[in-house]
Amino acid sequence: MNNRNLGLLAAFGATLIYGFNHTIAKNLMPTYIGPFAFILLRVLGAAILFWILSIFFKNEKIDKKDWPRIILCSFLGMVINMLAFFKGLELSTPINSSVLITVVPIFVFVFSAIIIKERVSLLKVVGISAGFFGALILILKSPSTGYNAPDIPTGNLLFVLNSSTYGLYLIFVKPLVEKYNIITLFRWLFLFGFLMNFPLTVSEFSSVDWLNLPFYDAILPMLYVVVGTTFFTYLFNAYALTQLKASTVSSFIYLQPIVGIIYALTTKNDSLTLVNVIGMVLIFVGVYLVTKKIEQKI
Repeated sequence: MNNRNLGLLAAFGATLIYGFNHTIAKNLMPTYIGPFAFILLRVLGAAILFWILSIFFKNEKIDKKDWPRIILCSFLGMVINMLAFFKGLELSTPINSSVLITVVPIFVFVFSAIIIKERVSLLKVVGISAGFFGALILILKSPSTGYNAPDIPTGNLLFVLNSSTYGLYLIFVKPLVEKYNIITLFRWLFLFGFLMNFPLTVSEFSSVDWLNLPFYDAILPMLYVVVGTTFFTYLFNAYALTQLKASTVSSFIYLQPIVGIIYALTTKNDSLTLVNVIGMVLIFVGVYLVTKKIEQKI
C-alpha cells in the first residue's frame, strides 16, 4: 500500500472514530460521568499520552513569541470547544451533534474573511446563509426534549458554539502546526488545556464513583473517547496531512454525520426526524458551496 492510500486510510479511520464517538460518549452521560468530568478525563489522558510519546522524539524548544498563541489555541480547542461539545451532547442528541459539527468549514471561512481578509464571493455568501439557516432550524425547530436529551435547543446552540470555537482554533493553530512537530505541539496544548479546565471540572470529576464503574458499560467507552477520539484521531489526521492536501483531509468531515447517524439509528440511540433532514440538507449545501472552490483545485 502506497503512502497516499495510507493517508486516505488514516483520514477515514479518524472519521470513523469521530462518528462513533457521538453515541458512545452520549451514553455515558450523566449516568456514569458528567460532561465536565469527562472533559477533565479526556484532556488529562491525552496530555499523559502525548507527553509519554514525546519521549521518543527530539525535544523542540518553543519560541517565546509563540507561547501566547499556544495558550490561546489551547483555550479555544481544548477548553471552550470541549466544554460546549460535551455539555451540548448531554442536553441534545447524537444525530444533532454529528450534523452540526459539519458547519466547522463555514466558520473557518467566515473567520478567515474577518481575520486574514480572505475574499468573499457571492457563492460563498449563499453557502454561509444556507448553513446558518440549517443550524437555526435545528436549534429552533427541534423538539424541546427527547430520549436522554433534556434540552435539545440549548444543546444544539452549544454545538454551534463548539463548531465556531473549533473554527477559530484551526485558524490560529495553523502556523504552529507548520512550525513545530505535532507531538511537541499537542503535548503543550493538552497540558494547558488540563490546567485551564481543572478549576471548572475538578468538582464534578471528584464526584464520579471511579471504583465502582462497570468495565463494559463505562470504563471501556471512556477509554475509547480518551485513547481513540482524542489521541489516535489527532495522530491519524496529522499523518494524513503529511500525505494528502489539507482540502482532501477536511473533506472527510462530510462522512462524519453519515457514520454518526447510521450508528445512532442502528443502535437505537436516536431517531431521524423531518427537521433533522431539512437542517442537514441546508448545512451540507452550505458547506459544499463554501468549500467548492477549494475542492475544484484538488
